[in-house]
Order: sequence, then C-alpha cells, then structure tokens
Amino acid sequence: MQFIYDENASKEILYIKDENYRYLFKVRRLKLDEKINLRNLKDSTLYQYQIREIRKKEAKLVLTKTQLDTKQNTNFLHLIWCMVDTKTIEKTLPQLNQLGVSKISFLYCDRSQKNFKLDLKRVENILINSCQQCGRDNLMEIEILNSIKDVLVKYNNFSVLDFDGESLNTNTSPIMIGCEGGFTKSEREKLKNHKKIGLNTNLILKSETAILAIAIKHLI
Repeated sequence: MQFIYDENASKEILYIKDENYRYLFKVRRLKLDEKINLRNLKDSTLYQYQIREIRKKEAKLVLTKTQLDTKQNTNFLHLIWCMVDTKTIEKTLPQLNQLGVSKISFLYCDRSQKNFKLDLKRVENILINSCQQCGRDNLMEIEILNSIKDVLVKYNNFSVLDFDGESLNTNTSPIMIGCEGGFTKSEREKLKNHKKIGLNTNLILKSETAILAIAIKHLI
C-alpha cells in the first residue's frame, strides 16, 4: 500500500484500531518507532506518523511530518453511467479510480434493472482500498440519478456515447454511457440535442468495456 487511510489523519496524535490495526501489526508486523504514511483523502497532504505505543487492540501514533503531495489526474472526467449489475460496477470501479476518473453519476434508465442497488458504503470502501494501492489522494465523487429527466435538470452540457458519433476528444465531459441493450426510443428523443461521441470501433462493447475505453482515451 502507498499509504493508510484514516479520516482523522492530520491530528497530532492518532489512535489506530480495527482493520488498520490488524493490517499494520498482524500483516505488516510493524514495530515500535517505525514510521508510516497516512492520508485523509480530503486534502493533498501526506502525513507521516511514528508508532509510539502498541497495545492489545490499538496503537498510538504521533505526527512527525507533513508534505503536500498531489497524486491526481489533471484532467477532469465526469461519467454518467447507466446502471448495470452492481457486481460489474464494483469490479470496474477500482480501474476507473486508478485511471483518475473524477466523478461518476449512476443513472437508472429505462432498460436498467431497478433491483440493482448500489451499497454506497461498500463503494466508498472499494474506492478507499483502491486509493491506498495506487496512491490517489482524493475520493472519487459518486451520485445516484433516477432518470434521464434528472440528468437533464442537473446537467445541461453533456455528451452521449453512440458508436456512430464523432471521435472523442479530451475536452468532452460529462459523458453518458448507456446500459446493456442501449437507450430506448423515448430516451433517444430526450437526448437528441446532445452531442454524440464514438470510439472508432465497429464492435459492440459491453458497458464496462466502453466506460474503461473512454476513461483511458480521455485520461492517458
């Protein structure tokens, strides 16, 4: 791991418990006086702590150094992803997080199965673990939208992935990606005035493949 996440990182004295305690002292087997890096994923500061006490179920850390250390992609990318199977989303999120996607709005469109419900706490934990592994210093923003009407009310200027659309460029954001089966006729009517973008392929891509392709092309 590049760092350990703790929402209280920045305090002069920090007590490590539960999962972080088990990882640091049962897995990594750190010793007294060793130093570890922590982030709170709210700012771009890397906080270095020294282990001062190791107790049975918690450890006391003391802040020894702070360093502004930004690990963010400079390109802002907001994706509007029509809801697919949550297992697919959870599998794809770490890759999107590593690529530097800034925000994802999950959208229920006509062909989305309404029984797909994201566990936002679980999503947060997936993103935190991904940040710890890749070094990203901020949490991706996540929101849920119930219909294309909600998107139209909240966002005026977004593009829609359509395989007949014009080539994607890195200034395009937000970008809407449909679910399996694509948009219905009524949805296409609502989206007719929005720019269509494509990926220069004649192949039919799955939703998660398309969203990764967009992120890679936009951010790398």
